[in-house]
Amino acid sequence: MKSIDIFTNTKALIFDLDGTLADTMPIHYDAWNKTAKVMGISYSQEFLSSCAGMPSAKIIELLNKQNNHSIDPQEFSALKEEFFAKEMHKITEIKPVTDLVYKYHKKMPMAVGTGGKRNIAEETLKLLGLDKYIPILVSADDVENHKPEPETFLKCANLMGIAPENCQVFEDGLLGIQAAEKAGMMVTDVTPFY
Repeated sequence: MKSIDIFTNTKALIFDLDGTLADTMPIHYDAWNKTAKVMGISYSQEFLSSCAGMPSAKIIELLNKQNNHSIDPQEFSALKEEFFAKEMHKITEIKPVTDLVYKYHKKMPMAVGTGGKRNIAEETLKLLGLDKYIPILVSADDVENHKPEPETFLKCANLMGIAPENCQVFEDGLLGIQAAEKAGMMVTDVTPFY
């Protein structure tokens, strides 16, 4: 398996969490499917994949608009979180990405920028032991404008004290890649590596 390169002008690393550091997507999809069944909504797998990086409540708002539904986004999100929490123990790391964390620990500042809720993100990092390596977490709860807007990653850069153009972002979702590009950061799509 080939390793992921760090660009020469990189001075800080920013990682997305779900599908980048943590192999959580199958658990998220399962929680989505269970919640959708309970609440009586349907959607395509393609639609859900295209929303990777967006908070659940925002995805529901989008679905409501597209299909004239009136599902309560907060209620959906809370139920989905319950289903997800029950399966969290199954989360594993995505090794080609976590290898970077171990390799550059104490050599470069690092942050996690996620579209997930803070409590779930913190729990995921703890489960994988990554909370000891990455001190900065910017979650959906910490920003107004979620991915594909650049706010999450710009806040990470600000908290690390590193200029955006010297930050390298690692992402698996199109919205996150767009957010990193809008922030003027270098970005690596990690999906070819696993």
